[in-house]
Amino acid sequence: MLRLTLRTLLARKVRLFLSGLAIVLGVAFLAGVLVFSNGIRTTFDGIINGSTPDGLVRVAGADSFSAGEGGVSTATLDPAVVTDLADLPEVDRADGNVEGFGMSLLAADGTLVGGTGAPTLAFNYTEAPNMAGDPTLELLEGAWPGTPDEIALDEGAAEAGGYAVGDEVKLLSPQGALDRTATLVGIAEFNGGGTAGATLLIFDTAGAQQLFTGGADVFTSIALTAAPGVSQAELTAAAQGVVPDGFTAVEGDTVVAESEDAIGEFLGVIETFLLVFAIIAVLVAGFIIVNTFTILVAQRSRELALLRALGASRRQVSRSVLLEAAAQALLASTLGILLGWGLAHGLAAIFGAVGLDIQGSALTLSPRIFAIGYAVGIVVTLLAAWLPARRAGRVAPVAAMQADVAPAARSLRRRAVIGTVLLLVGAGFAAAGIADLGNGAVLIGVGAVVWILTLAATSSVFGQPLLRVGRSVFATLFGTTGRLAGENALRDPRRTGATASALMIGLALVSTIGVLAASLNQSVSDVVDEEFASDFLVQSSTFTPFSTTIGDQMTEVDGVAEVSRQQWAGARVDGDRISISGVDDSFRDVYALPLVEGRQQVSGAEAFVTADFADERSLAVGDTVALQLAGARSLDVEVVGVVEGREVTAALNLPLTTLADAGIARQDSVLSILLESGADVEEVGAELDDIAAAAPVVGVFDKQEFADEIRGQINQLLYLIYALLALAVVIAIIGIVNTLGLSVIERTREIGLLRAIGLNRRGLRRMVMLESVAIAVLGAVLGMALGVGVGSLLRYELREDLTSLGLPLGQLAVFLGLAVVVGVLAAVVPAIRAARLNVLDAITTE
Repeated sequence: MLRLTLRTLLARKVRLFLSGLAIVLGVAFLAGVLVFSNGIRTTFDGIINGSTPDGLVRVAGADSFSAGEGGVSTATLDPAVVTDLADLPEVDRADGNVEGFGMSLLAADGTLVGGTGAPTLAFNYTEAPNMAGDPTLELLEGAWPGTPDEIALDEGAAEAGGYAVGDEVKLLSPQGALDRTATLVGIAEFNGGGTAGATLLIFDTAGAQQLFTGGADVFTSIALTAAPGVSQAELTAAAQGVVPDGFTAVEGDTVVAESEDAIGEFLGVIETFLLVFAIIAVLVAGFIIVNTFTILVAQRSRELALLRALGASRRQVSRSVLLEAAAQALLASTLGILLGWGLAHGLAAIFGAVGLDIQGSALTLSPRIFAIGYAVGIVVTLLAAWLPARRAGRVAPVAAMQADVAPAARSLRRRAVIGTVLLLVGAGFAAAGIADLGNGAVLIGVGAVVWILTLAATSSVFGQPLLRVGRSVFATLFGTTGRLAGENALRDPRRTGATASALMIGLALVSTIGVLAASLNQSVSDVVDEEFASDFLVQSSTFTPFSTTIGDQMTEVDGVAEVSRQQWAGARVDGDRISISGVDDSFRDVYALPLVEGRQQVSGAEAFVTADFADERSLAVGDTVALQLAGARSLDVEVVGVVEGREVTAALNLPLTTLADAGIARQDSVLSILLESGADVEEVGAELDDIAAAAPVVGVFDKQEFADEIRGQINQLLYLIYALLALAVVIAIIGIVNTLGLSVIERTREIGLLRAIGLNRRGLRRMVMLESVAIAVLGAVLGMALGVGVGSLLRYELREDLTSLGLPLGQLAVFLGLAVVVGVLAAVVPAIRAARLNVLDAITTE
């Protein structure tokens, strides 16, 4: 049986290729995601471990990768502290660090370098080693900065900026004067490989101090290297007795763990995001495999019956089909894993374009990836082939060997009843989600999964009305050829429905995302219309703070009546991190927020809070909130007002001056500008744009431009999702091609008879093409209807954030048109094959 199975497999190379291609693509995407995920973690692990010292003295209350999120602390360390630490017997060396946040690199043409993904890191160069005793930084070209007017860049930043060693580099400062320049003297990277897309700005100590500490000879942190035989715990314990109040000594392992946790959350989102699409691709491939083996078993019924007649048992016949599937899966999984390695490089290139650079050497095929790829490919294929294999074993030897006996059509009644029950079960989950009987979005999601899988399995039942409509339309437009195509689609509704199901799954997900994206865009328009109270809004494209110089210059523009400044920061309340914002006296003039109680105007140690924050903390006017800021500084503020939350408000809002007095370096996050009555809006806007042009990281927006900016960001994510879902659609197309190709083989004699009674080759090609279009449109209509329903339910559940329902009618029309195109393209090869059949040979085929 083994030899016979392998011969049967190799004798049908075209069928092997078509059915195996779905497995190849499904496994490829899965393997590609795993390789990419492993590569991105390897890259970050190398950077984190390669740049972390044995110990670090830093501002108390700060975590790795959170510095700057709560505002830049003005707390600094004197050089005497570095000397005292270096004199400790547990310390081999101590190196003072000067780090700045918000610094940007400009290209030679004045455009912004980076800023779209990974951060820009600005710091001074020291010879402090990492935990392994190796240099923290590696010099690739040139020399390290030795004077205040020199700088070293990473290789990617230098290339993106158009700089070479010896050039004058343009910089944008987050504090004080905007424009800075320095001479590029070296190209460097982290020891551990690459920068993961981060932009490195490396200065000498005096240069960094001029930029970030106002020229004062102080440091923002200190790197500690342990003496031989001293543990990290002993090192930091000794250092803690020397460091001043507001600072703390932490072990290098703690810094690494914090960094990995912070990066892990970010990477986890990316990995989960990609893994979902990989699972979708594998699921769609599974439907294609089920359909393919079902057709193959039906076409080989006489062959299988002959095996039974020659003595093969049911188990042997079933086992031969499963063995054929396993052999096919093994080959396809191998190709899929290798293709996935190439796909991982493609994903790395895509993410590299948005600022997340992954080292190519980190994208490797590990034994774990081979194991998962083979396991998924083989298991999914065997599960998909199991039912057809059982059906093969049940072939009756005598009946199946009778010539020209069509299998009896089985009733769809049981499938309709079961399908209806399951659809009601899915509706029950969705109803529970709408009724808030748990996590609404999760319950609706469960209901959606039940609906998708049920419709995929019962599309032969619920799709028949659509197929009948299609038959009528085709008959009207194309006459007898169209009617034949419609009848062929209806002839075996199980096969047609199973083929359409793969496309249905893809378009259901696409339509769901489309509804949510359209609703989000509409909600953005609603929020902007309701809350955009200023004539112009100024903020960074990277949502980072910027120099107050910009606001100072804009205040002097003729026609500007008022500039309200706002600075976002972070703090902890009872250990929980919250967002806070500093506002000026003009904030109330621009944004008159709906008051719940108290007042909005604040001064001194006063604050107004949002109603949600007040409810969460049981706060009322007159209560005191204890804030913990960077540098272990505490600030007690009195709640003087409770307002309805808006996009322009943080959980807690206090005066800008109070925030600065608490040790947060003064910067601006948002400028809200009101114009004088009668001012020329276009002329004033042009002057504001000219000021912002000096800082490419900053943008000036009116109401429409601000809404368009946000919608543009939403659409970028939407297009990425569509691109990833396109793989599922491609696999669905392969399924249609496979089904039509096998159908042509199955109907060889019938095609010969149609040709013999006068149907020409052009009409035959049209018949096959229309049948393909019917399958594609069936999948598209079912998928879009389901997607719109699920998307609308999810929008309702998220109605507090998605305030309006948006239906992407234009996109849905495009999807339907693309389904027709998919049907036409999928039919090209089967139609040509059918038209080329020799009439006499086809008629005599058994």
